[in-house]
Amino acid sequence: MSVLNSIFNRTTFGTRCKTCCNLAISRIKLLRNKREAQLKHMRKEIFDYLRTGQEAVARIRVEHIIREENIMAAYEILELFCEFVLARVPILETQKECPIELQEAIASIIFASPRCSDLPELLQIRNLFTVKYGKEFVSAASELRPDSNVNRLIIEKLTARAPSAEVKLKTLKGVAQEFNLDWDSSSTEAEFTKKHEDLLDGSLPTAPQEPVIKKISDISVPKNNPAASPPVTNSSSFRGEDSLMNADNLEPSFKQMEITSHDERATTTTKNQSSSDVMERARAAIAAAERASAAARAAAELAKVRVARQASSGKS
Repeated sequence: MSVLNSIFNRTTFGTRCKTCCNLAISRIKLLRNKREAQLKHMRKEIFDYLRTGQEAVARIRVEHIIREENIMAAYEILELFCEFVLARVPILETQKECPIELQEAIASIIFASPRCSDLPELLQIRNLFTVKYGKEFVSAASELRPDSNVNRLIIEKLTARAPSAEVKLKTLKGVAQEFNLDWDSSSTEAEFTKKHEDLLDGSLPTAPQEPVIKKISDISVPKNNPAASPPVTNSSSFRGEDSLMNADNLEPSFKQMEITSHDERATTTTKNQSSSDVMERARAAIAAAERASAAARAAAELAKVRVARQASSGKS
């Protein structure tokens, strides 16, 4: 029974492998013809862009041509590998381990199967080798382990990455030469070699912020309540004692504050005045205003005390 099972399994693997390889080869040929027609049309579009001076658009569209050329190159290699595996199916049926001469072809097919969505037959071939050689063999090829033996050209052509400036320039020159276009590539070469500034590194200078200075005119000076001011009598003695309440005595302080405020406004309008001097003058003006306010409050308190004394002496 074991002999019959081995024969049956061997026949099943060989038949399915041959069928999948034949279908993959036929599909690759059809796709190559289709992509060749598309590639010719794309190259004609690039020629029109170069001829009309739209080099910026051509520099972008040329990446599509490079990608299509890479896929077509990978298809050619995969077609050869499928033909090689197809020719060695009898050897694969008789051996449990993968032959050394077939490791590169099988590993390359396994690696390319999820990256070539137009070739579903490669996925079927991958499943066949998964059953025959195990998941570890397939994982080594899919993950590009050191012992995977995947073809380096297949890896290069099927890896998704932006083409270099040299490759894009070479392709543009090839298109211009193909259509006999006298194209000056100096501006494109300068654009490819230009180093663009990185706007995300935070190195751009920012506009300096001017210091916010509070003007003296915006500072509110506390005023005395008129209702709390004592009545002024005509007695000469009270005038002599209440000399501190005289407006003439308080005038110098307020005049000094006004002069300082005026000087402060003049200094802020001067362009060559440093910010530190302006801040010092502002602090001095604020201090003068506070001193004047304190003097006014002290005078009011003294007036209250003296009015109370006068009232008590009048009653007696």
